[in-house]
Amino acid sequence: MAQLPLPSVCDKKMIRQKILASRRPVLPRQNRQLIANLLISLHHIKPTVIAATWPLPGEADLRPLCEQLVRAGYCVVLPQTPPKGEPLIFREWRCDRPMRKGRFGTWYPTGRRKEPDVILVPFVAFDRQGGRLGYGGGYYDRTLPLYPQATLIGYGLSSQEREALPMDEYDHRLPVIVTEREIIQIRKNEG
Repeated sequence: MAQLPLPSVCDKKMIRQKILASRRPVLPRQNRQLIANLLISLHHIKPTVIAATWPLPGEADLRPLCEQLVRAGYCVVLPQTPPKGEPLIFREWRCDRPMRKGRFGTWYPTGRRKEPDVILVPFVAFDRQGGRLGYGGGYYDRTLPLYPQATLIGYGLSSQEREALPMDEYDHRLPVIVTEREIIQIRKNEG
């Protein structure tokens, strides 16, 4: 069987730019439904330490989810973005903890480093084979192999779905993708 050529960085960059240029703001009802679906997914897993994210402009806002999880007794961690080429650092978050401005417009807590057993992974786009297109820095692709025991859950809006995304050897497929419309379980033989 002939091997398909790996996608070029330019292919991914062009797709990313096109998707980001067409992205619309997340509506409050979309955000609420996405959080409800994430809670359903997390309820089935019963984790103790959940890695979420602080929203970037145009992204779903998981802050209400983080607050609910902490009130329910879970430990929530958020990523600190280190210099390019290094993996993310997960730090414990609480409502009363100060936040620091990080790289690329991100914010992170000042809490202790913790190892998550669930990682909520944002994306610019996804496909039904578990493919994920991020922002292009490779942070999650470097970080995810360090937590092989963690359950990965991609999240975003249904409008971010694409037919198929270019994937290369460093990209990690997601076993579960949650949108405001559905919870997509990716079968192992897909992708």
